[in-house]
Amino acid sequence: MKTLIHAIIAAIATTSSAFAASGAEEDNSGVFVWIFLGMCALIVIGQLLPVVMLMLGFAKGAAKERKAEVSKS
Repeated sequence: MKTLIHAIIAAIATTSSAFAASGAEEDNSGVFVWIFLGMCALIVIGQLLPVVMLMLGFAKGAAKERKAEVSKS
């Protein structure tokens, strides 16, 4: 048990210097980059809306068929 604790302390102590350096760079993204990304998101959402509506229509149709099938029996 004592060796396990020492091993954990040694592992944490050797990796503590890695947490000091963030490594993050400033990307200098301007307003036009965010506008472009927003337009891309609008296109993706615009493509997903008809798919969602179609899937909801299929689900409603399947529920109606199942209800009609149960009432016939």
